[in-house]
Amino acid sequence: MRLHWRMIIVLSSIGLVSGALLMSVNLFTKDRIAANKQKEIEEAVIKVIPGTKSSQKIYEEKDFTVYRGQDDNGHVLGVAINTAAGGFQDKISYIFGLNAELTKINSLFVLEQKETPGLGAKVTNVEAFLKFWEGRDASRPLAMRKPAVKKDELAPNEVNTITGATISSRAMLTSVNAAMEKIKQLKQEGKFSIEGRDGD
Repeated sequence: MRLHWRMIIVLSSIGLVSGALLMSVNLFTKDRIAANKQKEIEEAVIKVIPGTKSSQKIYEEKDFTVYRGQDDNGHVLGVAINTAAGGFQDKISYIFGLNAELTKINSLFVLEQKETPGLGAKVTNVEAFLKFWEGRDASRPLAMRKPAVKKDELAPNEVNTITGATISSRAMLTSVNAAMEKIKQLKQEGKFSIEGRDGD
């Protein structure tokens, strides 16, 4: 057998074995990764709906999942929306909480992002971005304040832009506004019920 045929056979065999090993690792870790991701989301629901002791998924479609948060007595405290914004580099996966009346944003938490370090990546920073979403008026569309001002200078429906990262800031604003409009429409259409107790 010629040398080049031996090389082809050896390299093909190595490729097949490597591929099989990678597939085995993927199958072995896929469920664990999914479970860890779900746990992270459940912990984030508690963060964005203060007082939550239990949560239930009440609506789901691609890139848009709604959770209901309840206290120890099963009283509904609000809802959390897990969705994504089209950032400068890639999708920004985030979750934000609304009160049960869907009129106020409790807070916003970024789950995953690949924005530019030091600029767009500040979407994960409390002082630079996240604190300005707390307690915002969700009864009307939110607006972006540029240049950024102190929190007490913002209108009830305004959030600050991130200096030097307008694209990431505006992507988040557009996405949150779209998500708020969508959840109100879904509720009006009877696609889910916010009210309820454990076991509903």
